[in-house]
Amino acid sequence: MMLKKIFLIVFLLFNGLLLQAQLPSLTPRPAAVIDIQQPLMLLNGQWQFSNGMNGKVSTIAVPGEWEMQGHFLKEGDTAMYTRSFTVPADWKGQLVKLRFDGVSSWGEVWINGQKVVAHEGGFVPFEADITPQLQPGENKVQVLVKALTISDRLGCVSQYAVHTVGGILRKVTLFAVPVAHINRLYITPRFSDSRYRNGDLMTDIAVTNANGHTQLQFTLRDAQGKTVLQKKVAVGMPVVLEAGKVQPWTPEIPYLYTLEVALQQDGITTEKLVQLTGFRQVEIKDGVLLVNGMPVKLRGVNRHETHPLLGRSLTPALCRQDAALFKAANCNYIRTSHYPPSEEFLEAADELGLFVESESAITWIQHGASPIWRSWNYLDEKYLPFFIQANVDKMQAGYNHPAIIIWSLANESYWSPLFAKVLAVVKSMDSSRVTTFHDQCWGGFNNGGSKADIAVYHYPGLNGAAATDTMKRPVLFGEYAHISDYNRRELATDPGIRSAYGAPLVQMYDSIFHHSKCLGGAIWSGIDDIFHMPDGRIVGYGPWGPIDGWRRPKPEYYGMKKAYAPVVITNLQNPEHKGNVLLLRIENRFDFTNLQQTTVKSVVDGVEKVYHPAIAPHRQGILRVPVNAAAGPVLITFTDVAGNVVNEEKVSRLDWVTRELSINYPLSVTENEATYQVHQGVNEYKISKLTGVILSASKDGKEILSQGPVFSVVPANEEDGGKPNVAGETYQNNIWPLKNYPLYTLFTKDLTVKQQSHEIVAEMNVTYTNASGKIKYHFSDVGEVKINYEIHYKGEDTIPRQYGLLMELPATFGQLSWQRNGAFTTYPADDISRNEGSAQLHARSIDGVEVWGEQPKGPWKDDANELGSNDFRATRRHIRWAALQDDQQQGIRVTSDGKGQAVRCWLQDQHLQMLIADYSNNGSEPFYGSPHSNGKINIKGKTLQGSITFSLF
Repeated sequence: MMLKKIFLIVFLLFNGLLLQAQLPSLTPRPAAVIDIQQPLMLLNGQWQFSNGMNGKVSTIAVPGEWEMQGHFLKEGDTAMYTRSFTVPADWKGQLVKLRFDGVSSWGEVWINGQKVVAHEGGFVPFEADITPQLQPGENKVQVLVKALTISDRLGCVSQYAVHTVGGILRKVTLFAVPVAHINRLYITPRFSDSRYRNGDLMTDIAVTNANGHTQLQFTLRDAQGKTVLQKKVAVGMPVVLEAGKVQPWTPEIPYLYTLEVALQQDGITTEKLVQLTGFRQVEIKDGVLLVNGMPVKLRGVNRHETHPLLGRSLTPALCRQDAALFKAANCNYIRTSHYPPSEEFLEAADELGLFVESESAITWIQHGASPIWRSWNYLDEKYLPFFIQANVDKMQAGYNHPAIIIWSLANESYWSPLFAKVLAVVKSMDSSRVTTFHDQCWGGFNNGGSKADIAVYHYPGLNGAAATDTMKRPVLFGEYAHISDYNRRELATDPGIRSAYGAPLVQMYDSIFHHSKCLGGAIWSGIDDIFHMPDGRIVGYGPWGPIDGWRRPKPEYYGMKKAYAPVVITNLQNPEHKGNVLLLRIENRFDFTNLQQTTVKSVVDGVEKVYHPAIAPHRQGILRVPVNAAAGPVLITFTDVAGNVVNEEKVSRLDWVTRELSINYPLSVTENEATYQVHQGVNEYKISKLTGVILSASKDGKEILSQGPVFSVVPANEEDGGKPNVAGETYQNNIWPLKNYPLYTLFTKDLTVKQQSHEIVAEMNVTYTNASGKIKYHFSDVGEVKINYEIHYKGEDTIPRQYGLLMELPATFGQLSWQRNGAFTTYPADDISRNEGSAQLHARSIDGVEVWGEQPKGPWKDDANELGSNDFRATRRHIRWAALQDDQQQGIRVTSDGKGQAVRCWLQDQHLQMLIADYSNNGSEPFYGSPHSNGKINIKGKTLQGSITFSLF
């Protein structure tokens, strides 16, 4: 039936007759039906499953992917789902309908041996009236399902997931309606005044089998249950519900009303619908997107429906958890890449407050990532019905959700006359929302001249926001700030790369916020896209989310929360003082909320003070915080209308002070044929006369350093796992961390060791296999060792990830502690990026890139491989100090200035490695340019300088 309607729409398009089309409708599911106790029944649970009519029968969970449950079908195979059900006795005399919320990718439904409906396209609902096929007592439903059909190919669904996405993916519902029933209900909110205060609901409603005694009664209630309006009308009349002064729906205050629609026969209610709704109006003026008359900035992520064990079939709890996690990270917008979301996710977005861009399952049309277009013709009209159906199906499912403000026609595709016709259909069916088409709105790549309401660009650099100033349409960065994913061996080696994500994102979003034509953007991506297949394989696109597949926040999550903070202190680095008052410049980045409605709290030396500054949306003001001359750091907390902490800063009034060191360590030097022995109180350092390397450092006879520090270069590494691929889907089990060693020292020349008044100084010229340079050791009488280096580098690895001095310790020194000046003044306690803390080695040998089939029990920071835990082996930049110690609290402590140096520790070859890097960048992710890629250098033929200061304890 749906396909026939689509062909009619195509016919009208070809003949220029389509001006205003009616959106096809699913039957609204009733909340109550006369004489029926419960009009809805879920058919989720265990079904019988077989490959074809005569295949071996087993059980399968519905909803669910068959491949994630160990069933492997080849292309062209047909799966058979079967289960029995009994219609409740009190449904007798009613019409019974069966709805599937998503079958991938083609489904045909049979009831008691009779075909009732077929549907092409996953991730969208379809239904059938099965009343004629029902029989008394037990009934049997059979569903034939094929994967890898035309809709899968046009959506690249299975290609993207790197496994066949087949099965009944979303819930199955049986429901009863009266013979005379409401078959259509679409609600369009609008405001009737220029100040967006008085709201109307335009209702598009229809009734099947109505007669002259049929009426509709509308009741609108507010969030407290108070009746706002009641209206009774005859069937067939246009219905406008004038609600008067209303509370608008926004992501900041997602106020929902309840609309009850009662179908009455002779004054008796025979059916009742209950629909949540919100007053929200979307429009574009002068190249700026307005919601309820206010310019908005979209702070978002892309979201796949994904889980390591469930695949693309999620539980309602996971859908809500996703919405809550992104909301808590200051997101106000979700792009549902690259298919429509579930009903449960949309309900959560409505309630929690998230704008949604609902995308059709059309991906990579005439794009190099989809190889099929090397053979197919993207201009062929035979694809148009499928393009239209993918859009119309998702619109009828999501129309009544106020969260949806944008319909996305397709992902990363090339604009053509076919998509112009799709756009015409979408706009004819819904003029209350705006549209996108995800291509590139400037440049020569994938830019076919889209006519969608909003222009789109993917993966801009830092100057991208400024480039939008010249555009006539608002510009959305539909994918940007790609989280590190393809440099997979680097990531397995150093989780600290993820800590480097936040600061560049702040730069990027700051630029977006201050350019009016730049609508905002969606980070790529939202959740790690990794699947643990039942046969032991791990596949997918990999760990590209701020949360992992198990829904644990990763370091990028807090970086995203900071970048997207709706209230920021703009002079945090240089706060102003006037007498005993701290002057903080506050920028209100909320779109709708005056900061008077929020709470700002300061804590100064344990004393709290609350403020409600009158700063309008997208405006700045001054917060005056009383402090005394001796006050310590000032903690400022920003809380939104709902009581959620949206930002927190610790404002330091004085810089930190380095600890004082004790003095008068007696110094002396002895030597033998092979080494110099430098004595610093109870500390002893052995220096090789051949290489100049410190061979050992001990305290009270206990060895702490077994080698070093020695100069080391960590090469940049873009290895993604090496699996053959079309579009980067190379994640797999066999991705291993990298080892790293110091430069190989050949010999030293001109080695001198001299005792001076307060230190012993060793100087030398050193020759390595691929470098040469000068090294200078200072052993001071305050217990410190300072090493300066000047290295002329001649190696082949000319693009470094890091370089500095590398030390080796026995494996027993497995506790790392540190203080640093991070990118942000505060961090969560379980974030590896935190400014101070300690971490345990906890190295663990695992068979592959991650543990297959095992849901981790602790936070992400505690995951581990053979190099150590994420928390232990992560690079920490801008250190004040860092220390490794053993169970007896003995070890080595490195001190620095909190500005340039980084520390990274890991287990390698049964020894601990401690790298003090004078240079460290954000990693080798190829998909994220500036500002994330800024600071990369080429060291070919360069002279590299640096130093390290450490002490034993």
